[in-house]
Amino acid sequence: MAKPPVGPGTRVSLRFSLSLDTGEKVDDTGQHAASFQVGDGSLLPGFEQAMFGLRAGDKADLEIPASQGFGLPNEDNVHMLRKHMFPDDIELEPGLVVSFADGEGQERPGVVVRTMAELVEVDFNHPLAGRDLRFSVEILDVEQVSNEILRG
Repeated sequence: MAKPPVGPGTRVSLRFSLSLDTGEKVDDTGQHAASFQVGDGSLLPGFEQAMFGLRAGDKADLEIPASQGFGLPNEDNVHMLRKHMFPDDIELEPGLVVSFADGEGQERPGVVVRTMAELVEVDFNHPLAGRDLRFSVEILDVEQVSNEILRG
C-alpha cells in the first residue's frame, strides 16, 4: 500500500531548513530527522498546511507569508516598563533580550526597543513576527496514525 500524503491524521518525519526571505538561515535540523503528528502543536499550522499533499521522498521550498508563520507584529505586545523592574546589574540597551514571567508563570522573552529616563520600551512579539519565511523541507516518511480525513 502506498504511503499517504502529509495531511490530517499523519505522523511525518522530515528534515528542514528555515530561512528569512533574505536568505539568512534561522533554524534547521541538519542531518537529523524531526517528526511530528499533524495538529500536535509542534509546528505552526501554516507550516503544516504548506506541506499537505507532499509524500515520502518529496523535497520542496515553500514560501510562508508572515501571516501564516509567526504572525504579524501586534502593538499590544509592546509595553512600557519602569526601569526599577529590571535587575540593576544589566545594561538596558536596544536589542537586549529580556525575559519575564507572564500571568501563568510562562517565560516571555522580549526585546528592548529603547530606554528613556524612567521607562524601557519592550517588544514581546515573536522575533520573526512580520517576516516572510522560506521553509525548505525533505519528507522522509509519512504514516497514517488516525482516521482523520484521508487525502489522496
